[in-house]
Amino acid sequence: MPRARDSFQRSFLWLVLALFLSVPSIAQNCESSSDLDDATRTAITSAAQRDFDLAAKGDIAALQLNSIASLAANFAAIENTVKGHQANLTGAQATVNSVFLLEADGAAPLPQAEFYCGIFGKNGQTPGSAVFNLNNLPPGKYGVALLEASSAKGKSDFSLILQMEKTDWKLGGLYIKEAQISGHDADWFATQARAYKAKGQSHNAWLYYIEARSLVSPLPFMDTLAVDNLYHEFQNDKPADVPADGKTADLNAGAATYKLTALYPEAVGNDLDVIVKYQFADASNANEAYASNIAVIKALVAKYPELREAFAAVVARAVDPSGHDYGTLLAMKEIR
Repeated sequence: MPRARDSFQRSFLWLVLALFLSVPSIAQNCESSSDLDDATRTAITSAAQRDFDLAAKGDIAALQLNSIASLAANFAAIENTVKGHQANLTGAQATVNSVFLLEADGAAPLPQAEFYCGIFGKNGQTPGSAVFNLNNLPPGKYGVALLEASSAKGKSDFSLILQMEKTDWKLGGLYIKEAQISGHDADWFATQARAYKAKGQSHNAWLYYIEARSLVSPLPFMDTLAVDNLYHEFQNDKPADVPADGKTADLNAGAATYKLTALYPEAVGNDLDVIVKYQFADASNANEAYASNIAVIKALVAKYPELREAFAAVVARAVDPSGHDYGTLLAMKEIR
């Protein structure tokens, strides 16, 4: 289920009409845990706990069997997600933090479905509210369950999208991510972003803000008060020379100019690395891709030397028109 991520900029009047006057033509409806009847809340919670237990045991086959048909037919991404976090899931205990019921009406997929859950104030979100933004969502009933998994390895956010099929809740999407990176949570990264901003390190500040925002919300298409507060604090701090919103950015490396398509932080083990993606003719040509990756990495750090202070390594990914890529990691201490 792709993400449709726009800032929360709706007017209060529209919100009042949509949420409190119950206009019949509204195609999306959301109920949070406190609004749900006991039977619905229990059914969603039980299905979520069932799927968590299967993932914790590494029972991919049973998890796939409990999925909607379209997901079961293409289950590789879910399988990779579970296997990639198996060390944290094994022996973990899960707590269900909150559940939501999303209902999408109509006869065709909604190009952009927006669900406003909970109570909103005159300034927008409140501590218990949430906004979900989803593209091309088929009509139906969906359950969102947000779990926190705790094991000897640490805490993880384990979030599920469930879809009602007849009388059963089936798995429609699964998202797992560590709640901390090297022992640091969203508040720590936000604090570091402010410190980098104060030192004039705008790129470090922006990248650490992105990491803080990622950690503060369990789902990429879910906005909360904490997410909105971070957005409003840092929205004007995005450097003009970073790729964003489908626009590339030029990076000069000697006689070559590379078109950067993405720049973002990513946790790799206990390290935080910076990932740079750029356009490349043919990623299957490993020798040329490797040479270009090294050139891009060195040029990026030469242009933004502040990255040395904030990241352990740079990963460059040469991406060709077919979507294939070739990646190279270079530790900061090895970049000359």
